[in-house]
Amino acid sequence: MIDLYTFATPNGRKISIALEELELPYSVRVVDIGKGEQFAPEFLRISPNNRIPAIVDQRTGVTLMESGAILVYLADTYAPWLWGIDRWVTLQWLMWQMGGFGPMLGQVHHFVKYNPGKAPYAEARYLDEAHRLYGVLERRLTEADYLGVLIPWLILRSGPGCPVSSIRPSTCARTRRCAAGMGISRNVRQSNGGMMCPPSDWQFQVWLQTEFSRRKSG
Repeated sequence: MIDLYTFATPNGRKISIALEELELPYSVRVVDIGKGEQFAPEFLRISPNNRIPAIVDQRTGVTLMESGAILVYLADTYAPWLWGIDRWVTLQWLMWQMGGFGPMLGQVHHFVKYNPGKAPYAEARYLDEAHRLYGVLERRLTEADYLGVLIPWLILRSGPGCPVSSIRPSTCARTRRCAAGMGISRNVRQSNGGMMCPPSDWQFQVWLQTEFSRRKSG
């Protein structure tokens, strides 16, 4: 049994979706970041960086924070067949998502969506970088049918200055195909302790599935 400490955020859902796809038994421990529960001493012993997600694997005794590290651990420990010959390619795209795509989109939404007009230079800088990264993603999905076998999903956010649905046809087509077949609603409920996350924060949410299903059946 794996204890998953999480909340209804993109990084939190990465792990719940991975656990579902790998069909591993796990329990959800909701850490309400809106109430500051991530700063509780008992949680800091599990996640010293006071961030979700984190896991405690009761079978192996391993405790881990950081979604990328958790994904690699789950694959190495419970699904080594996932890697195939793609290990380094997968790690390359996982690092890209962890170090670039995720953080930069977070900055765009912090400045452009939630604090417009307060820092024009920051808005322009992060928006330009977000568009560049969406271009990288589009090119990858034009050449390949998936991003990486360890990356369970991406949220593509459409909003001020970032009209993804109109400029990234391969990305949107791929994510919508995957969303239709993934049972996403269960994963979203699991990652928030049974509560659905209100959709009003984004114009649309789409999910990018990995090769989990194909490799399981193969």
